[in-house]
Amino acid sequence: MANVVLEFKVSAGDSEPQSRPVLILGQQNNLQQVSWSHIKGKLQPVVSKETWQAALNALNPNPTDSCPLYLNQAVVAALPSRVSRHNTPASVHFLSRLIRSCLPGGNNRCIVVVCERSDVFASACAVARAFPLFTRRSASSRRTEKKHVTVEFVAVGNDSSPLDDVEIRCLANAADGVRLAARIVDTPCNEMNTDHFLDEIKAVGSELGITPVIIRGEELKQRGFGGIYGVGKAAENPPALAVLSHTPDGATQTIAWVGKGIVYDTGGLSIKGKTTMPGMKRDCGGAAAVLGAFKATIKQGFKDNLHAVFCLAENSVGPTATRPDDIHALYSGKTVEINNTDAEGRLVLADGVVYACKDLSADIILDMATLTGAQGISTGKYHAAVMTNSEQWEVACVRAGRSSGDLTHPLVYCPELHFSEFTSAVADMKNSVADRENAQSSCAGLFIGSHLGFDWPGVWVHVDIASPVHAGERATGFGVALLMALFGQASDDSLLNQVSPLGAPCNKSEDQMERDCKRRRLV
Repeated sequence: MANVVLEFKVSAGDSEPQSRPVLILGQQNNLQQVSWSHIKGKLQPVVSKETWQAALNALNPNPTDSCPLYLNQAVVAALPSRVSRHNTPASVHFLSRLIRSCLPGGNNRCIVVVCERSDVFASACAVARAFPLFTRRSASSRRTEKKHVTVEFVAVGNDSSPLDDVEIRCLANAADGVRLAARIVDTPCNEMNTDHFLDEIKAVGSELGITPVIIRGEELKQRGFGGIYGVGKAAENPPALAVLSHTPDGATQTIAWVGKGIVYDTGGLSIKGKTTMPGMKRDCGGAAAVLGAFKATIKQGFKDNLHAVFCLAENSVGPTATRPDDIHALYSGKTVEINNTDAEGRLVLADGVVYACKDLSADIILDMATLTGAQGISTGKYHAAVMTNSEQWEVACVRAGRSSGDLTHPLVYCPELHFSEFTSAVADMKNSVADRENAQSSCAGLFIGSHLGFDWPGVWVHVDIASPVHAGERATGFGVALLMALFGQASDDSLLNQVSPLGAPCNKSEDQMERDCKRRRLV
């Protein structure tokens, strides 16, 4: 899968299965709507219309099913016929699994996805997840020839018109963003330390014509970034705060995405055990998702100011490592007593969101992080946990999760009951809760929000992606599709407009529009 070149096309063209193996998949009722004339060029002469129809009738998805059409070179597969309200209609998790298990082998293959237009974006991102880029297997490194997979979408339902070139370009950029994020998360720290991550940021900036702002090492300490500096100061490669900024003419609001980029998390002096430390290369999943989403979003055109803020550090052990009982002053000016060095993500993000507020004048701040192991207990392996100071944005995040395939579910937002968990006798707060059985994931998010202030008038959204950032031992690129969909209404791209749950204010008085100009409203 690592040597695969993924190409989205309006039409994949005709080719018999012996020359180009093919996988056709979709919900069974959608597959039944596809005319034989539309797909016969990819199946004939070895598959007849009768064989195709017989295979469709034989499918019995529970929840999925597949049927070979010709040896191992042509396969039709069915997604679940229905899903629950907390799942995505596109059934993206099953779609990725079917591709991994049913796609025929070969150097030149074709995937045909049959779905409604509303599911095209989520399905394209699910296809991308099935083809991770990173590998260090020796056989793969010796293989120089690239494998090609061509993806075609067949739209059915009320709007069955074919996709146009602009929509295909959007899908390709989204897929590239997902694969970029997954590659960074899959790469181990000896190849993805803070230096390497900065190189990735610079490469994206160069491609977009943006020069990143980088604050690094001792400069972080001098400028008051006690959270990022305190977490990363013991590592060989110094910590950094990096920012990519898109500031178009005519922007009406400023949005900041803040990503947690802990390139490796030993736990610090509150060190993790031998069973919990493996996999901590993934602790940069939030920053990786922000980078992939920023690249894809700007390529599609974005009307508002958009800043990507990366909080990069390696939580390492050494003579200069932060100790439990140390007190750090963060960029907000608030002091934090460290009672757990393994609760480091909230420290770097607190600096990041305050920088977005104070230095970037952001109206909407979203932080994304692999923040707590408790997230998987709260919302599971497939749904990110969302907490926000805005009920409208809470609803919007859930809707964007369903339309993008990056599922989300709300956490409790109740600072007046939960923030007392961080009470300190000698500082403004501690960095870890007193009672680990009291809404851990919510409390971790509240720590970040407290540095903005719970009365901050802007929109703050916290997304904890600790579990969905990976499936088994592979990264998923989770978060890219969610960000693109959630903020899609500010995009120049019509496809992202369609999947976004948010819309610009309309039919309002001038006073109302002035009050609401910094908050994008729900459609």
